[in-house]
Amino acid sequence: MEFKFDDNGLIPVIIQDWENREVLMLAYMNGESLRRTLESGRTWFWSRSRQEFWCKGETSGHRQYVREVRYDCDADALVIKVLQIGAACHTGERSCFYREVDGARTDLEPGEEG
Repeated sequence: MEFKFDDNGLIPVIIQDWENREVLMLAYMNGESLRRTLESGRTWFWSRSRQEFWCKGETSGHRQYVREVRYDCDADALVIKVLQIGAACHTGERSCFYREVDGARTDLEPGEEG
């Protein structure tokens, strides 16, 4: 499969809990970190801020073990389902998506006008 990487050579990756489908984090991979992930069974990412590879959990011990890899219809985004050990977020939260936006309208039903 040929994936479509952006102009910086990166592809966004959603990390999801393979058992309960909770979205744990969003990160980026380049070709090499994707290869490392597929070969090792652990998640490897490209740090845009540090400009280096990082394997999830190498310093924190909060590891991710790959259970399934999917890609979207355009082949420009990935979802990797993992067995998460410990927190996925660097803040210590299980998911990076632990905060909710206040004020978003969430009561509209299908067929109603907004």
